[in-house]
Amino acid sequence: MTPGISTIWVYLSASPLLWLTATLLAYQIAYALYARSKFNPLVNPVAIAVALLVTVLVGTGTEYGTYFEGAQFVHFLLGPATVALAIPLYQQMNKLRRNWFALLASALAGGTAAIGSAMGIAWALGASPATILSLAPKAVTMPIAMGVAEKIGGLPSLTAVLVMVTGILGATTARWIFNLMRIDDHAVRGFALGLTSHGIGTARAFQVSEEMGAFSGLAMGVAGVLTALLVPVVLKLLGVVA
Repeated sequence: MTPGISTIWVYLSASPLLWLTATLLAYQIAYALYARSKFNPLVNPVAIAVALLVTVLVGTGTEYGTYFEGAQFVHFLLGPATVALAIPLYQQMNKLRRNWFALLASALAGGTAAIGSAMGIAWALGASPATILSLAPKAVTMPIAMGVAEKIGGLPSLTAVLVMVTGILGATTARWIFNLMRIDDHAVRGFALGLTSHGIGTARAFQVSEEMGAFSGLAMGVAGVLTALLVPVVLKLLGVVA
């Protein structure tokens, strides 16, 4: 940057509104590309927005802490948005009552498979113990995953990246996997997507239908609770953590 532009940038970067605006603008650009692709799952707006923001932060030499001072306003809204998922789920209450046992059993089986497969593959490939533990909660929403990783001796920052990658991969590939397996029921699709791809998968599910989004949100919540409760206990019984 030239001295004049550099001075202006330093002034602007001190304002939280700059990074809030940058975050919203990046997502708007990403969503416009997503819409132009006729909502192709491979053109995931979250992945594109993250790539745009990372490019800006690296190009301007901005620390993540500085960026987050502005982005925390969006982060704060994650709480109300998550609570609001109860509304479409309440509208599916009849279906939920009929299938509660199957849903709970699926959550237990899916959560166990997600944890076991991730840790098992990492162990087989020779990953470090800290990396293996960081992988354990990767299939649940980021705040819970980072808290669990910290408690069991993993690396919360690595877990955060793994959670994001898991969500993006799930959201971009789920449609073809469901079609290949001939799974058409939106409740089943949504629950499977939320169980494995948390918030990003749930956002994708709501773009398909409200029913799919409701069951995805349910799965995301159930998976988070089960992981937070069971992972530390199981690892302690196995002698992995003290």
